[in-house]
Amino acid sequence: MLSLLTEHPLFSALILILLDLGLWRLISSRGSEWKLLVRVLIFALFSIVLFNEGLNPMEPAPWADNVPLHLAATGLQIGWWLFGARTLTVLIGAAMMQRVGHTGRLLQDLLGAVIFLIAIIAALAYVLDLPVKGVLATSGALAIIVGLALQSTLSDVFSGIVLNTTKPYQLDDWISIDGTEGRVTDIDWRATRLQTSQGSMAVIPNSLAAKAKIINFSRPSNMFGVSVSVPVSPHARPSSVIEALERAMQGCRQLLDTPAPSVSLKSSASGGAEYEISGFVASMGEKRVVRNQLFDLAYRHLQASGVNLLSSNETSAAPQLSRPRALLESSPIFSTLREEEKDTFSQNMTLQTFRAGETILAGGEVSDHLFIIESGVVSVTLKRHGAPLESGRMGPGEVIGEAGILSDTALPADFSAKTFCALYRIERSYLKPCLDARHDIHDAMQALLDFRLHKAQSLTEETPVVAPKRGFLQWLRNRV
Repeated sequence: MLSLLTEHPLFSALILILLDLGLWRLISSRGSEWKLLVRVLIFALFSIVLFNEGLNPMEPAPWADNVPLHLAATGLQIGWWLFGARTLTVLIGAAMMQRVGHTGRLLQDLLGAVIFLIAIIAALAYVLDLPVKGVLATSGALAIIVGLALQSTLSDVFSGIVLNTTKPYQLDDWISIDGTEGRVTDIDWRATRLQTSQGSMAVIPNSLAAKAKIINFSRPSNMFGVSVSVPVSPHARPSSVIEALERAMQGCRQLLDTPAPSVSLKSSASGGAEYEISGFVASMGEKRVVRNQLFDLAYRHLQASGVNLLSSNETSAAPQLSRPRALLESSPIFSTLREEEKDTFSQNMTLQTFRAGETILAGGEVSDHLFIIESGVVSVTLKRHGAPLESGRMGPGEVIGEAGILSDTALPADFSAKTFCALYRIERSYLKPCLDARHDIHDAMQALLDFRLHKAQSLTEETPVVAPKRGFLQWLRNRV
């Protein structure tokens, strides 16, 4: 086998081409540096074999009298130009990938097409000894005909080049093009592809995107606007509404502190007033969750302030319930009590207030009472590696101290008032007989306790550190 390769160098050159194609397929995409290195080495060996055999790609094959050998040599010389063009495009693509990432793929493809066109013309001129001027003139006339036939497609191509150059958006950006909103998944020769929030794929031609109004939600980075409109009764005092909505805003931990969220009056008329909570979140995926949470918090804090959301039957008479009684009515734990039981419960609830920063229930403390938050925002803090970690915030209707009532244990979290808070207190001596008699309330409270214990454990447990992977190029840079 070795003698066959040494006696027939052209056969060796063909083996090198096949070896390059096979290794390029076999080496996984994770080893991109190795694939690049192997291709460069094989091209270098291929060039050495050709030049040692006397095959100069700048000249026609020397064996005109031996037709089979002449055709084989000519094919290998043309293959050298194409092989070199492919190797050069791969090198340029790797260099551009490190600088601009996947956003420059369209420019890479265009540059690769130009390189291959030059290689084909050079092969025609040097290897086949054809008149290049005539070929260029013919190809120019053909290009005009094709250009007229593909006018709209070429418009998309050049618009794609403009979009990649000016970069109004990049891959993974959340954008809106003429009202179509989604995440950019690909920018190719013809179109920009968006994955919408409904999971569908929107394909927008580049020529349309270049002329359309584009809104990029990812610029500046890590900041996405979110807003919630809240309609309320025109009879509600604005200061009370704004104060309640500001507490709702503080109860949402996902809202960024900078820029600071705000509450404003959008419109006011005889039929009602509309207020808006606006702020920013760190990722697009949080917008829907935060919007839903803000509306729920706004409803609860407005209700705690005695303000109802605007509805068509607002003027209809509604039974006036005391605040303790209304809390029991809206509580998911105590809502199953009968009406007379709720009336009795509400009479055994005492109001207790806390200033901002005061501790309501310290971590490790066994509570002999249950708190139901009437108004305000309560911050829940855990210890992680000795440092405080805010794990959540609570609002009206939520309960504190269920661990001491159920099992004489304590939660590992500190509950403190983030704003001025009012809480209703129910003593354990009064609540315990009710839990023994009503298993549905006991089970609901136990489920809440299990959820909180599981969440505290997941937030404080150790997370394994994943060592970063280092490729060949990174290893080479460290050595240099």
